[in-house]
Amino acid sequence: MEVGLLLIRILLAGIFALAGIAKFLDLKGSRKAFMDFGVPPSLAMPGAVALSVAEILIAVMFLSVTTSWYAAIGASFLLLLFIIQMTYQMARGNAPDCHCFGQIHSEPVSVKSIVRNIIFAVPAIFLVLQGVRNQGFSLLDPRLDLMQLVFGTAVLILLLAVIFTLLKISHQQTEIMRRIEVMELVARDGAQVEREDVVSPHEGLPIGAVVPDFEMPDLDGKQVSLTDLKAAGKPVLFFYVAPTCAPCKALVPEFETWQRELADKLEIVFLSNGTAKENEEKFGGESDKTILLQKHREVADLFKAQWTPTAVLMDANGRVASHAAAGDTAIRELIENIAVEDLSREFAHFVPSHNGHTHARTDKIGSSVPEISVTEIGGREITSDFFKGKPTLVTFWSTSCPHCTNMLGELRDWDKSKGDDAPNLLVFSDGEQAENENFDLASPVVYDPGHKTANGFGMFGTPSAVLIDGRGRFATETAVGAPDIWSLIGKRK
Repeated sequence: MEVGLLLIRILLAGIFALAGIAKFLDLKGSRKAFMDFGVPPSLAMPGAVALSVAEILIAVMFLSVTTSWYAAIGASFLLLLFIIQMTYQMARGNAPDCHCFGQIHSEPVSVKSIVRNIIFAVPAIFLVLQGVRNQGFSLLDPRLDLMQLVFGTAVLILLLAVIFTLLKISHQQTEIMRRIEVMELVARDGAQVEREDVVSPHEGLPIGAVVPDFEMPDLDGKQVSLTDLKAAGKPVLFFYVAPTCAPCKALVPEFETWQRELADKLEIVFLSNGTAKENEEKFGGESDKTILLQKHREVADLFKAQWTPTAVLMDANGRVASHAAAGDTAIRELIENIAVEDLSREFAHFVPSHNGHTHARTDKIGSSVPEISVTEIGGREITSDFFKGKPTLVTFWSTSCPHCTNMLGELRDWDKSKGDDAPNLLVFSDGEQAENENFDLASPVVYDPGHKTANGFGMFGTPSAVLIDGRGRFATETAVGAPDIWSLIGKRK
């Protein structure tokens, strides 16, 4: 019995030491977890530090027979507090990350995390019930069989290793299930999906594209337009959600946190569907939110946001400033980058580290165009000075490209009818020179065999294009295909 009580103390000491040290090594994550549970931002960091220190102190106290009973009381109190808080959050429909073991293991609050804390609480309460004078052998007790202690400790360590391995596997399975849920909640949110029609979740408008105009009702039925959203002169972070979207539910507590933490930097707008009541119940929360309701997916389709949840940033000038971040992991990465970036900086934009996006593979935004000296088909010399004074849409073409052929008529019509406020046009094309001479464009066409010059402008297949600003700098990434090319200048195809 005495040895058993000692092993229980060692087990609890290991659990609390691991939890406390892991939290302390990730105080930023611990602070975020506190705020997700409703703690005011000003108290979140002190609370995170205090909890880490308390858990480490409890772990140390478990190792001494004279302080073990008090450690058991403290451990029981903390574990019961965790259980109550988790139960409360679940009752409200929230699922904040528990951050129980820092970056070692963190997951949204669920029945599983409550059960785990109950399992931890049972031996702690058992020690409390034993009384202050009955806490087992001291580690230095001469009656203690050293081999028995070593064997028992090894078994406990092995048991903990197995538990955390299973937790890690469970976490990985949860992540896989989340991604499957995201893939199944495309376009019609819950309707049956034809897999051959599915595109990348991160496929969206290219960075620098003009955000398309729209007008939608909010939860009160008031019509809100893109012009209204831009009136504040701040960037806008759009979240594409749906009341039937299971992965969206897991982000609800974080939506609240992001509303508070990013309020000075940008506006947050939710684009959803369904009824006002459904969206109020799911996304309303404690903070005021701008929730706009689509009839179906008309605005999401304008943004090419195929999945829920997805986040896209619009800068203060009304242009796309991030790739589509689909799913909780990509959204969190985008938020973390936004939080530390100066959004007033010219050309501020965000490209996730890994997202499978099919736009430009090289990021030239903000850099100057390369020095060139080429002759267009009409005999005019084109140098880098051509790009000074007015924006220029630089397109990359090939006479052997059927998609280019299909787009040529529309490009020709726009080129001949565009007003003085529209960008200049410059075409780099390879293929047969005679065919390039028959483009019948008012703007210059540079015959560029092998795209030797175009490659320096970030050409990415044909047809593709990039917008250069009036100071000769890349204002967008390379757009591929007619719809994305037109989006660079705000023209709807």
